[in-house]
Amino acid sequence: MKALVTGGAGFIGSNISAALLREGAEVTILDDLSSGYAVNLEALPEAHFIKGDIRDPETVARAMSGCEVIFHLAASVGNKRSIDYPDEDTAINVNGTLTVLEAARAAGVRKIVAASSAGLYGELKTIPIDEGHPIEPLTPYGVSKLYTEKMSLAFAHVYGLEAICLRYYNVFGPNQRFDAYGNVIPIFAFRALRGEPITIFGDGMQTRDFVHVDDVVQANLKAAKNRGTSGAFNIASGTKMRILDLAHAVNKYANSLVTIQHGPERAGDVAHSLADISAALDGFGDEPMVAMEPGLAQYMAWAKDEVKRQDA
Repeated sequence: MKALVTGGAGFIGSNISAALLREGAEVTILDDLSSGYAVNLEALPEAHFIKGDIRDPETVARAMSGCEVIFHLAASVGNKRSIDYPDEDTAINVNGTLTVLEAARAAGVRKIVAASSAGLYGELKTIPIDEGHPIEPLTPYGVSKLYTEKMSLAFAHVYGLEAICLRYYNVFGPNQRFDAYGNVIPIFAFRALRGEPITIFGDGMQTRDFVHVDDVVQANLKAAKNRGTSGAFNIASGTKMRILDLAHAVNKYANSLVTIQHGPERAGDVAHSLADISAALDGFGDEPMVAMEPGLAQYMAWAKDEVKRQDA
């Protein structure tokens, strides 16, 4: 398989790229390193790296030449970032996605596996959430990911390529660094490891469906190898954890007793999240394998090494 991974220097993209290389695939990574990390590329010397913007048609076409499958992960990520910078979120996630899709059509790509988000569901009306839940995004990020899905599936319908859109829930695991706009787990982890207080927005009783990056990688690979299926699918663990319990677990694995403090609830956050993951199992055989406790312990071990590297 020859594959292009947009955003391949980022958290999920670098893990997908590594798994593809282990399977003997020929991998091209396209990333402008605005949110990806050069250090992630150091572990992927066999990959062909192109530094560039997914909004540049010539660069995207060059990166995509001869590829069978595109893993499209390059994006401006996160609800808070999109609220702070809605113009940037739209420019990258909407215009960039269209550029990638146009290049895929021109190159005769067989399949695009596009990163979407559970953020497009908005305030939840039923738990667990299946793919038939109403789509009512509450943030610009959710809207831009809805565009990614709809346009990818429209291209699949009109132009004959296949598209699978993966609605990620709260992904965590190695290569996920501290980012104030990112996932709650690295924020908690890096603060605890540095002896800084952990802040929970709200009372901490809100719940999230956390999924390990190894399971997300396998979902991507299975989606890419599948033939004849297009559609949108939840990618999650099918389990839930309270944010307050997460904070205590992070403290435990950090061997830390940092203060857990509370702040006001944030705009765009939902109270509870739990996915119905049966469609992905039925559609392309995806099934999560990494449980929360061992997954979190593994991540905290990686984060300790990363903090040492950063603080050296």
